[in-house]
Amino acid sequence: MSLKTRLMLMILGLPLLLLTLLVGTALTLEDHQRHATLRDQLTQEVERLAPSLSDALARENSPILSRLVDSLLALPHVQAVSLRDGRGTPLLERGMIHDLPASTAPGTIRLREDGRRWLLQAPLTDDAKETVWLELVIDTTPLLMTRYRQLASSGLVLMLAGLLLFLAAYLTTRRLCQPLEEANRCLDRLALGRVPERLTIPPAQELAPLARRINELADHIETARQERQAQIEQATNKLQRSMETIEVQNIELDLAHRRALEANRVKSEFLANMSHEIRTPLNGIVGFCRLLGRSQLEPRQREWLDQMQRACDNLLMLVNDVLDFSKLEAGRVELETLPLDMVALVDEVLGLQAPLSQQKGLQLLGLVYDDVPANLQGDPMRIRQVLTNLVNNAIKFTDQGEVIVRVMLEEAEAGRMVLQVSVSDTGMGLSEEARRRLFQAFQQADISHHREFGGTGLGLAICRQLVEQMGGEIDVKSVPGQGSTFFFMLPLWGTAASERAPELVLRGELIAIDEPHSPTRRALKHLMTRWGARVTTQANAWLEEQPVALVVAGICHEDLDEASLARWQRRLDKLNCPALLLVNASPLDLPPLPLPHGGEVLGKPISRSALADALVRQLHVTPRALPTAAQRQPISLPARLLVVDDTASNRLLLGELLAGPKLTLTQAASGEEALALAQTREFDMVLMDIRMAGMDGMEASRALRRLGGVWHRVPIIAVTAHLQGEQQRRLRENGLDDVLIKPLQPQRLAHLLEKHLGIVLPTRPTEDEPSTQDAPQAQDPELPVVDLELGTRLAGGREPLARQLLETLADSLPGSEAAIRDAVAHNDEVVLLDALHALNGACRYCGTPRLGLLAETLETRLRSRGFSAVVAWLPDLYTAMGELCDWQAAQPSSTTKATARAASSESDR
Repeated sequence: MSLKTRLMLMILGLPLLLLTLLVGTALTLEDHQRHATLRDQLTQEVERLAPSLSDALARENSPILSRLVDSLLALPHVQAVSLRDGRGTPLLERGMIHDLPASTAPGTIRLREDGRRWLLQAPLTDDAKETVWLELVIDTTPLLMTRYRQLASSGLVLMLAGLLLFLAAYLTTRRLCQPLEEANRCLDRLALGRVPERLTIPPAQELAPLARRINELADHIETARQERQAQIEQATNKLQRSMETIEVQNIELDLAHRRALEANRVKSEFLANMSHEIRTPLNGIVGFCRLLGRSQLEPRQREWLDQMQRACDNLLMLVNDVLDFSKLEAGRVELETLPLDMVALVDEVLGLQAPLSQQKGLQLLGLVYDDVPANLQGDPMRIRQVLTNLVNNAIKFTDQGEVIVRVMLEEAEAGRMVLQVSVSDTGMGLSEEARRRLFQAFQQADISHHREFGGTGLGLAICRQLVEQMGGEIDVKSVPGQGSTFFFMLPLWGTAASERAPELVLRGELIAIDEPHSPTRRALKHLMTRWGARVTTQANAWLEEQPVALVVAGICHEDLDEASLARWQRRLDKLNCPALLLVNASPLDLPPLPLPHGGEVLGKPISRSALADALVRQLHVTPRALPTAAQRQPISLPARLLVVDDTASNRLLLGELLAGPKLTLTQAASGEEALALAQTREFDMVLMDIRMAGMDGMEASRALRRLGGVWHRVPIIAVTAHLQGEQQRRLRENGLDDVLIKPLQPQRLAHLLEKHLGIVLPTRPTEDEPSTQDAPQAQDPELPVVDLELGTRLAGGREPLARQLLETLADSLPGSEAAIRDAVAHNDEVVLLDALHALNGACRYCGTPRLGLLAETLETRLRSRGFSAVVAWLPDLYTAMGELCDWQAAQPSSTTKATARAASSESDR
């Protein structure tokens, strides 16, 4: 309610309400007074005239009776007068008489009020039988009219008073509220940020200070607004200058960012180039260290050579770590999706790390749970890299105890499996602070670990980035002094199966297991029970009179001393069945324990496939067929192979390595020729050289796949000397199924034939290799022009084939040199790369260390650093090519029957 309304109510409403109540009360009291006066007047007159009337009735004096009745009728407001006897018969009536009720209270005067009509009854005699009733009918309408007149007069007076009060209230509220409204409007303008007009000071003492304060407030706000506007203008100028400075800094930052990106690109290219440049001579050093290790060396020289080999391996590992980290940092690592088997992958990793664990006497065990599907798809190379790093770290930081790898199925969805892979050890453990920084680059758990154990601190950072790129996450749980458990979630593509198919099926043979390491004992028991054997693990159960078919016993690293081995020999002599001894030692350190009833001595950790093969040999059971063989399409023998290579020596070597009754070879010297042959004939496998003149290997593979029909499923194997992760992905995208790295290894070639065609090549007896002791030692520190022993090994142990390959290479050198010189003269980098690649591929199959190293170095430098990086090396290449031609010219005409030296005549000069 507003102030104006409250003032109006107080000035107008309250007094008017009081006046109304006062007038109403006065009128009501006056009306009651008039009725009481009339009632008293009539009662007194009747009481006064009643004796006279009684006497007149008794005398039956009608005139006096009439005169008295008329005097009663003359009273105010009396309308009628009647006399009635006790039976109600009227004796005398004056005025307007209506039906009157009979008297019910004899001897008393009674006044009945019925609205505006009153009835006054009074007895005139004492005898009840002779009682005469005097009845007066009174009309009170004049009293009501008098009341109405008074009400009207009072209303006029109240209206006049209300008007006067309204006038007074209006003048009062106008005097008070108008200054307040002006102040309110002024405050509203101030609230809107406008400058109001100054208020007029009202005469009222109560409102004058308010008006002055509002005027002062308006002045203060205007002053503050002006000051604020000045500050805003000043701040705007400063901000504009700051924005100009920030813009300049942004431009500088953008330029610096671009320079940083360019520097990072240059760094990545430098690391990639340097990795190739470093790994090429390192591979040469490693190779020749191995060759040197085959010669006669003094113990001290042998120790130096071992140190050199370890240093090369460590340097190669560091180079690979730095290269992988730079690729991950630049986001250039691309994952592949290939079939993988976690059992084989874990066994492979543990087999590679076994020498270090055997040296420290640690128990190394891999457990792949049965619910892990066999058919999975992922990037096996990256998973192997992560697992190798974790297992290597666990062995490195564990002095005694065990290292266990566990693989279990964590989550299975449609087409997607999530595996949990954990590596637990009983090593030194990690503190909370060390765990927080463990997966950061160039960080190790303790600063002393770098000096004690070596390493760059990049391994776990690479593992973390690889796992995250594969869609998983890695973490560690550790208790200082009790060991650590590294685990990571690994999403893979695959279909869930109830259980992995067993590797072999036994017939319920009783096998006794005597293994001191409890996790290994439980794993062996579960595995052999699953294969169908009856297993007992009771102590000395295999020495009791029981029909045991096979004893599987584990020998710890501590039991390899002479006394322990003698005790084991005595126990073995009491056996009446074959024994399978699992020794925690390297193959060279396995104890020569005679087994009376047959058996084998194997090293730990033993893979599942090796254990199954050993059981097959000892128990004479039939191994379970491999799943891939059941899924493979049957082929008719002999299998038809197409060899595509533009180098004659390469085709010759492949032809010799694959010669046999199970294979029929067809050779093509170009991609175009291979495509023409494929349009008219069918083949079961293609060996495709990648780098060829004209239609290269990838283009030829795409063209073969486009032929349709059987060519959709014919395996095409890439034969190349240079292979990186990106190149392998490109090969698979272009329709190639597998890769064969030059120089060719007969074992790898046989594995590919068995994998894709199901053909097992017979083991070829190698011809007698020249003895290192009988060969004259080269005194020249440089690489020899020809190493016939190396060539014989590359040719599968056949010296005549090695000599034929050397002759073919030497005959092709003039053409190769002419092609290289022509490409250099025309500055044609593509032609030069083709010529160097062909020369490098031909040298990989021949024992030409000097020319082979130069060809590989020049091809690597041309790929990574461009044309200008190889020009300075070309004279050395021409010299090496000339030396090989001179060596070939100095050989007897019949090279297949001559006796060659390990070093060339040129290297003896």
